[in-house]
Amino acid sequence: MVRLTANAIVCAVRAHGEHGAILRALTQGAGMVAAYVRGGRSTRLRPILIPGNLVALELRARTDDQLAGASAELLSSRAPLLAEPLAAAAIDWMTSVTAAALPEGLPYPALYSALSGALDAIGLAPSARQWAAALARYELLLLAELGFGLNLDECVVTQSNDDLAFVSPKSGGAVSVGAAVGYEHRLLRLPPFLRGADGGPSMGDVIDGLAITGHFIDRDLLDGRSRDLLAVRARLIDRLNRAVA
Repeated sequence: MVRLTANAIVCAVRAHGEHGAILRALTQGAGMVAAYVRGGRSTRLRPILIPGNLVALELRARTDDQLAGASAELLSSRAPLLAEPLAAAAIDWMTSVTAAALPEGLPYPALYSALSGALDAIGLAPSARQWAAALARYELLLLAELGFGLNLDECVVTQSNDDLAFVSPKSGGAVSVGAAVGYEHRLLRLPPFLRGADGGPSMGDVIDGLAITGHFIDRDLLDGRSRDLLAVRARLIDRLNRAVA
C-alpha cells in the first residue's frame, strides 16, 4: 500500500463519473500529485476542492502505478477572493498553469513556497501591484525550475552586467542599453524588479515583467499546446491593464 499525507495546494479539479473528481494538487515534498476523490462533487467537498485552497491531503494506492484515492480536509480557503474578478483571474491562472506544466511525482519545493506566497499576497496585499509582482516572479521561477530559465544577469551581447534594460525574445538573455540601440522595438523591456532591485515596482513595470514571462511561457513551457489556458492568462492581463488605466 502506497500512502502519502501532506499539505497541498489544490491546482485543478475535473469531474469524474457521477459524483467523483480527479484532483491535481501541489505538495512540498512529493510535487504534483493526482488522485480520485470519492464524492468530490458533493455539497460537502466542493467548497474544499477549490483551486487555490490549502488542504490536508491523504492519498492511498495499492501500487505506484495506480491512481490514488484521496481524502481532503480544508486548512485555508481562498474562496472569498473569487468574488473579486481580478483576484479570481490570478488564482485561476496560477493554479491552472502549475497543474498543466508540472510533471507528477517530482518535488519542486521552491515552487510550492513561491505559489503559496503569491496566493497569500493576493489576499493580503493592499493593491494589485504588490501581488502582481509576486505573480511575475512566480512565473519566472516556474520557467527556471522546468529548464527554461532566463539569463537576466548579464548582457547577451557584451557579457556586461551594466545598464541592462531589455530582454531578447529569442535568446531569453538580457540586453544592455548600448547593445540595444536601433533594436529597441524588437526587444522586451526589462523592469528592475525582475532582477531583484529594491523598492516596489510600478504597475507599468509589473505589466512589462509579465510580458516577458508570458512570452516564454507561451513559447517554451506550453509550446502553443493549450489555447484555452493562454486565454485564462489573457483575461488576467486584460484586467491588470484596466487597473493601470
